[in-house]
Amino acid sequence: MEFSEHIKTANVEDVVLRQPLHPPSRGTLCITGHHLLFSDREEGSARQVLLLLRNIDAIEKSVENLLGYSGLLPNAGRSKRVSGSSGTITIKCKDLRVLQLDIPGMEQCLNIARSIETLSCLDCVSEMYPFFYRPSNVSPQDQWGLSSPEILYAQMKELYDRWRLSTVNRDFTVCPSYPPAVIVPKDIDDEMLIKAAKFRQGGRFPILCYYHRKNGMVILRSSQPLTGANRKRCREDELLLQAVIAESDKGYIIDTRSSQQAQQARMTGGGFESKSCYISWKRLHRPMERGKALQESLIKLVEACGDESHNMDRWLSKLENSKWLSHVQTALSTAGLLAECVERDGHSVLVHGHEGADSTLLISTLAQLIVDPHCRTLEGFLALLERELIQAGHPFQQRCAHSAYSHTRLQQESPVFLLLLDCVWQVWRQFPLALGFSEALLLRLATEAYASDYGTFLCNNDQERCALGVKEKTHCLFQALLRPKEKEHYSNPLYEPTELAIWPSVHPQSLQLWRGFFLRWNHQARHLEEAQEEIRNMVIEWGKLARCGGGRPELGSSEGGVLPVSSNCSF
Repeated sequence: MEFSEHIKTANVEDVVLRQPLHPPSRGTLCITGHHLLFSDREEGSARQVLLLLRNIDAIEKSVENLLGYSGLLPNAGRSKRVSGSSGTITIKCKDLRVLQLDIPGMEQCLNIARSIETLSCLDCVSEMYPFFYRPSNVSPQDQWGLSSPEILYAQMKELYDRWRLSTVNRDFTVCPSYPPAVIVPKDIDDEMLIKAAKFRQGGRFPILCYYHRKNGMVILRSSQPLTGANRKRCREDELLLQAVIAESDKGYIIDTRSSQQAQQARMTGGGFESKSCYISWKRLHRPMERGKALQESLIKLVEACGDESHNMDRWLSKLENSKWLSHVQTALSTAGLLAECVERDGHSVLVHGHEGADSTLLISTLAQLIVDPHCRTLEGFLALLERELIQAGHPFQQRCAHSAYSHTRLQQESPVFLLLLDCVWQVWRQFPLALGFSEALLLRLATEAYASDYGTFLCNNDQERCALGVKEKTHCLFQALLRPKEKEHYSNPLYEPTELAIWPSVHPQSLQLWRGFFLRWNHQARHLEEAQEEIRNMVIEWGKLARCGGGRPELGSSEGGVLPVSSNCSF
C-alpha cells in the first residue's frame, strides 16, 4: 500500500497544539505514513512532538467560520487577524493523552482528520511502523528475544528425569497459539499429545510453564477440556495430568471461571475436568472477568479520572462503579492462591479458564513473580513476560487494538496486559526493595503494548509472527530495554534481592489507584512524579558514593545526608 494515497494534505503551517502539562504552541504540522510531527516555530523554541499514529485511539473534529481576532498565545507577542474557516481536531491517545490541534482552513482540517482516521487503523501488520523502524547501531539480524523453551529446558537439568522437550507443534498444526517447542511429561509421547490437544479448546493441551526448584512442584496451563453435554472423556488427557504427579500425591486445578460458567460451557462444547476422571486433581473455581467486561471497566475508570467536577462523592462513586480495583484484587488473590498451593502446600497446579490465553496467563505470570526471585530482576521479569505472554499466545493484536477512548464497537479488545502491569505495580509498591525494576518500566510497557516502534507486541501468537517474519524484520523491545543506558534508567536503585516469596496484601486498604498511569497527564500527578525522580537520583548518587567509599550505609542512617526511605516511597 502507498501511504501517500491517504495523505491529501502533508503539512500545515500556523497550527496551534494544546497538550497536557505544556502551554499552547504554534508551529507546523506534518503527517507521514506512521507519524504526526509538530514543530514549534516560535522564537527561541526548537521543540518537536512526534506521535505514532498507531497510538491514536479516537479523534473528534469540529469546523467553524471565523472573522475577527484569534486569542493571544504565550510568547506569541501579538494577536493575529483571521478570517474564513478553522477546524479543531481532538486526538485521544491509547496512552491516555488528549491533544488538541487548531488548524486554519476547513479543507486542511478535514484532510488531516481523514488521514489520521485511516492511517491510525491499519489492519495489515506488515505495514505497521515496526517493519520500517531502523535504530542506529542495531541490526534486525541481532538476537530477537531473551529466551526460548529450548534454552529454558537446557538450563533446567532438574527437569530431565520426568520432563522432555517436545517439538510436536513445530509446524503449528497441533496448536496455532503455542510455540513450536513445549515441555511435557516424559511418559507422554507426541501421539498422545496430539490426541490431548484435540480434547482442549484451541488445541491448548496442558504444558509446563514453571518448575519450583525448592520442592519440585510445577505450574501447568491449558485451555478448557471439550467434555460437552455428553461428558466426553480423553484417556490421553487424563494420563498426561496423571503423569505430572506421583501416585500418592494430588494436584489442584484452578479454573478462572465460576462453577456456573463452567457448567454452562458444557452446553457449547466446553466443560471442566470431572472428579471421576481426574481422581488425583481437585478443582477450585476462582472467577475472573475477561473480555468486554474488563474493557468496559477500563473505559469507566478513565472517564472517572478525566472528571473535572472536583466533587469527592462523584469521584469515589465513579471509581467504585468502574470495578477496576476489584479486578486487581481478584487477580492478585487468585495468583496468591496459585503461589500458595505450590510454595506452601507443596502441590502442582494446572491453571485454565476458557481459551487459556488471558486470565490463565495473567495469574501464572503473577504467581511466578511472587515465588521466584529471578522473575523479580529486570532481566528475569522481561523474560517472564516473553515466556508467559508473547510465546504463550496472548493475542496482543486483538486485545490491544483499542484503549479507553475508541468509538468503535468493542470486538476482542480487553486490557488484560494493562491489568497485569497494574497488579505488578501493586506488588512493587508494597515491596519497594524486592523488585529490581522501576515504575518507569511498567509505564513504558503499558505504552508499547498499544503502539510501538518494536515488533515484540505485534500479532497474536508465534505462528503469525513466523508467517510475517516479525523476528527477522523488526527489532525486539526487551533487547532494547536491556542495553546499558536503558537498563540503568529502568532499574530500581533500592533493589535488595531476597530468596523468599513475597506475599502481596489484597485487603482493600492495601490497593491503590495506579496514579502513575491513570493520572500521568495530570498536573498534580506530574509534580509527584518529578519529586520521586529527584529522590531516585539522590539514591543513585548515594549508591555511587557508597561504592566509592567501600561501604554502604543503612538507608535509615543520617550518614551522607540521605533521608530515611519508608515502604511507601515510589521510584
